[in-house]
Amino acid sequence: MLYAVGDIHGEWEMLEELLARIPHGPEDRFVFVGDYVDRGPDARRVVDRLLALARERDCVFLLGNHESMFLDFLGWRSEAYFGGDAFLVNGGSRTLASYGFFDRDDPDPKHFALPPDHAEFYRNLRLHHREGDYLFVHAGIGRQWLGESDPDYVLGRVHVEDLLWDRLSLGLPHRLGVTIVYGHTPAPGFEVRWHEPFSIGIDTGAVYGGRLTALRLPDETLFQV
Repeated sequence: MLYAVGDIHGEWEMLEELLARIPHGPEDRFVFVGDYVDRGPDARRVVDRLLALARERDCVFLLGNHESMFLDFLGWRSEAYFGGDAFLVNGGSRTLASYGFFDRDDPDPKHFALPPDHAEFYRNLRLHHREGDYLFVHAGIGRQWLGESDPDYVLGRVHVEDLLWDRLSLGLPHRLGVTIVYGHTPAPGFEVRWHEPFSIGIDTGAVYGGRLTALRLPDETLFQV
């Protein structure tokens, strides 16, 4: 089975409880749709837990817009890293605190280095993942691609900004022949956004008082805490 997990946002205790509730075994796999950091209290512990899980299970970790802002703030360079000027106003101070950034004599992002295993984790985050009848992205693909029928064609041309920030294509019909599983945008009531066969949104507002969600595929069973 494959388990897709929604936005965690530093909620380490919820992640621990969710992983304990999921009946996963050695043959099961995980896809995490991004936003491991910011707003919640324990971003560093979340990454530590994900690294431990990756030593036991096959895991795919996607880049979220909050990781993009974080790494840009730290001075990393990539077309996928941007928005660092908005990092602190989007809950970034709690991520920095979890890494001991403010305990340093010189709290300057230019002189700050992540733990090596964490740096490797962030460096290897992916923009999308396709498996079977499902396409996993953090936010969306952009409305301009909804009329296309070839997912590979779209993934070769989609804008990074749409993959990380898109809120305009939520639940809209498309012709790609896959179900898009995404996070990024909680529903008003923190429920799963079911728009099958087109898409399933699994950001259920864990950091806002909602739930942390895992979606088991292909039977589409929910596990939530």
